[in-house]
Amino acid sequence: MIGRLAGWITARGLQSPAILFFELSKPLALLGSHALLVLQPLLGAAPFGAPLNEWADLLQDPVTVDQILDRLESRDAEL
Repeated sequence: MIGRLAGWITARGLQSPAILFFELSKPLALLGSHALLVLQPLLGAAPFGAPLNEWADLLQDPVTVDQILDRLESRDAEL
């Protein structure tokens, strides 16, 4: 799932803003994951091909945010 997210961001050329967003939101990742669970009925279709509860589970772990940042930074360095 992390690879799909990084690929989606890279395909749109949004690596730098995404890196900034994830760095700034790192302390709030747990809150964001709970917000996804609460908003799941309103959001409907899941982004990036996975159910929102899987994304929420992914964002609960701060290590995952670091993994996303590592992927984005490595792809940003390739360009």
